[in-house]
Amino acid sequence: MIKMETERLILRAFTLEDAEDMYRYAKDERVGPMAGWAPHESVEETRDVIRMFIEEKDVWAIVLKETGQVIGSIGLHDRRPDPMIQHEAQREIGYVLSPDYWGHGYVPEAVQAMIRFGFEALGLERIWCGYFSFNDQSRRVVEKCGFTYAFTKTQELTRLDGRTVECLVYVQLNPTFSTH
Repeated sequence: MIKMETERLILRAFTLEDAEDMYRYAKDERVGPMAGWAPHESVEETRDVIRMFIEEKDVWAIVLKETGQVIGSIGLHDRRPDPMIQHEAQREIGYVLSPDYWGHGYVPEAVQAMIRFGFEALGLERIWCGYFSFNDQSRRVVEKCGFTYAFTKTQELTRLDGRTVECLVYVQLNPTFSTH
């Protein structure tokens, strides 16, 4: 897994030593439900999630350079939300951030780094980013990062409370590929 640096952040692989930092924000009721998962109930649950991240190799820790603290996560997942273009090289960005760091532009900074990595290093044709209709903060990130609205789909929150919600799906096309 490639380590990336931005002006204020380091994006790197998670380690089990990150469990305490991650648990601090993963237990917060303002974090997980916005991303479709229940708040963590123990540090051990957080360690299990980190083990999954390590195995799947598609989620990076967002680390504040200044302190070395893990303040969130960002993933570049092999998800293909549009069934009409399954053959294209594509991924979906997902992210969470500790509420202690909201409003400082850290997520857009991390998303821009992930977009560059996806297009330049992985040669992706498109990158998706979706958010639930009730998540205004993610909507602002998507807009700031230059994504374009593609479609809305309904989704069941199986890892939260089972309710059905609207997910607004946005896309960004690799400028070096011609559009079809």
